[in-house]
Amino acid sequence: MNFRKATEQDVSSIIKMMADDILGKSRENFQTPLPIAYYNAFKKIDSDDNQELIVLENENLEIIGTLQLTFIQYLSYVGKSRAQIENVFIRKDKRGLGIGKTMFKWAINRAKEKNAHLIQLTSDKQRPRAIKFYENLGFKATHEGMKLHFE
Repeated sequence: MNFRKATEQDVSSIIKMMADDILGKSRENFQTPLPIAYYNAFKKIDSDDNQELIVLENENLEIIGTLQLTFIQYLSYVGKSRAQIENVFIRKDKRGLGIGKTMFKWAINRAKEKNAHLIQLTSDKQRPRAIKFYENLGFKATHEGMKLHFE
């Protein structure tokens, strides 16, 4: 398996994985052609040095997973940064094979390489299996997260 930075040609595969998810079905718009908004968002992510949109390829060069790392600079912790991991998706036919654990180990090592002092994530409360998975990796629910959606 090979981790690499996503390219614009990968956007369709990434969105397809995101839309093929119980929660993603209601918030993503996978179609051919993809809405231009996805490509515009990709360009913003790709041009930001603090963002890393990553894909995981199998031996046949098929994209089987994706994640996004954001490095957030803080004044606290003596000016250290933290890594935020988001949008972790594994192709439906590859779930349950240990790929998620491999992806998280890679992300944790990448955060350490970039001198982040911690890696954090949020998970929808509707995903109890995912939350248990994160806890088994050593993540702790130390804060209460809140959101305010704009309509």
